[in-house]
Amino acid sequence: MSLIELVGLSHRYGSREVLKGLNLSIGKGEVFAVIGPTGAGKTTLLRIIDLLEVPSAGEVYFDGKRVPGSRKQRLEIRRRMSFVHQKPQVFNLSVYDNVACGLRWRGEEKHRIAEKVDLILKMVGLEGYKNRNARTLSGGEAQRVALARSLVLEPEVLLLDEPTANLDPVSSAKIEQVISYVARQHNTTMIMSTHDMSQGRQLADRIGVLIDGRLVQTGNADDIFYSPKNEEVANFVGVENVLEGVIITNSDGIVTVKIGPHRIGIQAVSNYPAGKEVYACIRPEDITLAPIFHRSSARNYFQGKVTRVTTLGPLSRVEIDCGFRLVALVTKISAEELNLQEGKEVCATFKATGVHIIERGVNQ
Repeated sequence: MSLIELVGLSHRYGSREVLKGLNLSIGKGEVFAVIGPTGAGKTTLLRIIDLLEVPSAGEVYFDGKRVPGSRKQRLEIRRRMSFVHQKPQVFNLSVYDNVACGLRWRGEEKHRIAEKVDLILKMVGLEGYKNRNARTLSGGEAQRVALARSLVLEPEVLLLDEPTANLDPVSSAKIEQVISYVARQHNTTMIMSTHDMSQGRQLADRIGVLIDGRLVQTGNADDIFYSPKNEEVANFVGVENVLEGVIITNSDGIVTVKIGPHRIGIQAVSNYPAGKEVYACIRPEDITLAPIFHRSSARNYFQGKVTRVTTLGPLSRVEIDCGFRLVALVTKISAEELNLQEGKEVCATFKATGVHIIERGVNQ
């Protein structure tokens, strides 16, 4: 059963339509990540789910019942949810008092407050910070205080708006560990917005892609990252190789797509007929590079020249001119061993199963 359901949800700020006709169901205990570019409407969506804003159109259902307009009734539902904002807000008080404040407002007994706060501070790794003024903490520590303040209320729904934005990798990892632990051990329903796509893949049961106010695709990580619905999603999730082509044959589970004078073989079940204009999508990490062609199980191989190499930490992004542009992602060590540099001749290979096809002109 869905715990939260959005039906025909739209929202405007003046003449600007921020959310457009969203339909979404989120189950009890599910971790749902919303990814999308800046300005797509992610924060607005979380604020509407948290009942901080009333949508311009559409309905919100909570636990099977339509959310009423009454302020008192909405507050009762809001008490079952907690919201951790992108920029942590901490009071000029001790860490203990910051975490305890919500319990005090709800009239919890003093000894129960102490038990709950101690337990949650241990969970977020701040048990030694009880008496520190929260304003003296680092950004990552302050975010953990904000997370603890929400979790100590034992919410049914935890909303997280970019929970690790602007944090260093160590602080981000600590926040992610807490989120993962709470999801597994407490069966808390979580809805999080994030720019960090690897975070969405790691933590979420399902992912929704929000672009220009439209929820253009929902699914598990494989659906989103390896079978994007359209060119817009493919570009956003880092497919990089989105090649315009035309189907020339489709039989026995093998689709052949013509890219200029070249042909790509794709293993896919598709009803697209010959002559259909499509995109062939290949993730850069699915492309293998070698100095010369070696026969392998990969159906597709192309000779080309390296036009650019960019180092991305432990990885190298390699652009190749094969008569069409290909981008490959290899380890930095591999790039050095292959002596990849501008003008270098290479052979790029990829499997027929590593190509996803999308009908051209589909943007909904």
